[in-house]
Amino acid sequence: MADLSMSAAAFQTLYYQLRDATPWGRQDRRGALNNLTPARVAAAASEVRAGRTVSLAAPVEHQASADNPDPWVHKLTVPSPGPDADGLDFALDSLSLHVHGNADSHIDALCHVVYDGGFYNDVLVGNWSPDGIGALAIDAAGQGIAGRGVMLDIPRLRGCDWIEPGDHVTAADLLAAETSQHVRIGAGDLLFVRVGHRRRRTVLGPWDAA
Repeated sequence: MADLSMSAAAFQTLYYQLRDATPWGRQDRRGALNNLTPARVAAAASEVRAGRTVSLAAPVEHQASADNPDPWVHKLTVPSPGPDADGLDFALDSLSLHVHGNADSHIDALCHVVYDGGFYNDVLVGNWSPDGIGALAIDAAGQGIAGRGVMLDIPRLRGCDWIEPGDHVTAADLLAAETSQHVRIGAGDLLFVRVGHRRRRTVLGPWDAA
């Protein structure tokens, strides 16, 4: 297996190179969401043919496992049963969850990662509060994320069921998948890279991805 490691200095250089290349200016707080222009969303909608929807959500799990040590906790308050029950009653639910990990599906806001003491576009960590960081909150995507979805299937490209833990998907893989699937990724596309994680987990069971 090729060594794809990068030194801390090389990573820092790449980070600042990409940071300074943002086309939206230093005051931007939306990041790549800026690519989802009304024109691109309309163009994506015009490509719909079958009208079939496919969920990318992972099922909620309540049992601890190697990759989900803090699963969801679900509590249900059941209405009073029996002939003595009086009037209208409801079943009530409460959920608590630790969302980060490899078992639950979720989306992170731009305030999720700190590097060199700052967030995206040099928003300072000092602006953080226990309730979040308003300037970079997930509210930026509150109107929904819609666009042209493109899935590159790497196991299909390699002729296997899934990518094994510790393996990597390289830029060459992505380019080869484009060619194999006769598709090209463009600005404003929503890119999904399939590695077969969920299928491997279903067949072989969970593992500690860390």
